[in-house]
Amino acid sequence: MGWDKMSNKIAFNTNFNSIDSLSITDSNGKIVYLVRYNPRFGNDKGNTYDNIIDKNILEAYPSLSQETSTVFQCIKKSKPIYKEGQKLYDNNGNPYFTENLTIPIIRSGKIVGTVELSKDITSIKDIENVSLLNNINKHKYMKISKEELKYSFDDIITVNDKMIENIKKGKLIADSPSSVLVYGETGTGKELFVQSIHNFSKNSNKPFVVQNCAAIPETLFESTFFGTTQGAYTGATNKSGLFEQADGGTLFLDEINSMPLHLQTKLLRVLQDGCIRRIGDIKDKKVNVRIMAAMNEDPKTALNKRHIRKDLFYRLGVITIKLIPLRDRKEDIPLLINYFLNYYNKIFNKKVAGITNNVGKLLYQYDWPGNIRELQHVIESSINLISDGYIDIKHLPIYFSDLNNYDDLNNYKSEEGTFSETMNFFEKEKIKSAMKISNGNITKSAKLLKIPRQTLQYKIKKYKLANK
Repeated sequence: MGWDKMSNKIAFNTNFNSIDSLSITDSNGKIVYLVRYNPRFGNDKGNTYDNIIDKNILEAYPSLSQETSTVFQCIKKSKPIYKEGQKLYDNNGNPYFTENLTIPIIRSGKIVGTVELSKDITSIKDIENVSLLNNINKHKYMKISKEELKYSFDDIITVNDKMIENIKKGKLIADSPSSVLVYGETGTGKELFVQSIHNFSKNSNKPFVVQNCAAIPETLFESTFFGTTQGAYTGATNKSGLFEQADGGTLFLDEINSMPLHLQTKLLRVLQDGCIRRIGDIKDKKVNVRIMAAMNEDPKTALNKRHIRKDLFYRLGVITIKLIPLRDRKEDIPLLINYFLNYYNKIFNKKVAGITNNVGKLLYQYDWPGNIRELQHVIESSINLISDGYIDIKHLPIYFSDLNNYDDLNNYKSEEGTFSETMNFFEKEKIKSAMKISNGNITKSAKLLKIPRQTLQYKIKKYKLANK
């Protein structure tokens, strides 16, 4: 059966009000059929029919990978992929966003290709209507109960390049038995990231045990980690320690740099040979545990300040992952705000629509020493003071106003504005920051921003930044 006849047999029932393109690929991701219902979609981005047809989807769109491509997700799972978002780049390096419905074509029980409907959601109206990123949609239905909450990489809200690389790295090493050390400032989401690695691994159904190393009394260290046998001391019972509880799975040691150095020594033997001995026992027991650890300072600082032993670091830091502070990934702030608004609207049964432009500017300019955790606190605090409408300056926590020294906060004119205006402000601030770092050098600024020089020149003119 030819591709044209096969495509005619497929019936589509979607929630899209309109679609911008329809494409068909074979089972290897090669584009064999393409039609654009919106001539602006693709053509104005440099992706013309002749440039794409007969190319593999990853060749036609180099910013995609097999993990992020909805076509390859569909091929891998042999199931439809509903309303998934993708971030792509045009020939000028500008990002644009699509929402896709991808359906497998199956013959004789085997997948022979895919059909994909795509809608350009880059326009602000569409972004507001259909929720820009997959993450935001998924988080609306996140379980509230902490006991039931299971983090995965889908729970990491980001469009930051470094964080996306961290996610790729986390997935790549998920099945490795090697130890992992995740480090970053307080509030950057270290436990979320560690649990995501565990849940992405083949041992996701095995134990995941968490221990805050700053909370262990020295006198209880050995019994906590290694367990006890009955009669070892007065009142002692047969009790497994953390290593036995995590056998076959993951033991997450949070704030490892808070553990006294002499206690760190006692962990080395287990890490070296995988054996523990309960207090009062005469026999060793073999355990199969993957160790993941986290600390709130970079390894060099921790080693120089003797917060962690070198030999322990070499055991724990076989794989290291640095989480980026929020002040260095400000492009994620609108997405995080949207998520926390949805999250607390559901918990508090409210209908808060968003934030005013002025609040958006303040949240963007702030350095966020408490990172995502602090942003979450600010949104939670503010949403308690309003039932619907928009969060304004007067709803922000008092400490937040004091810390930022905004003497005239209450004199700000309330301005709800549009999502487009807020995003333009964020982009303008990003460009101003890059220009400042590069002393006004456009070529260097473009490299920092990872966009073509011509694109930056256009945006400088657009935002009237030439003399700033």
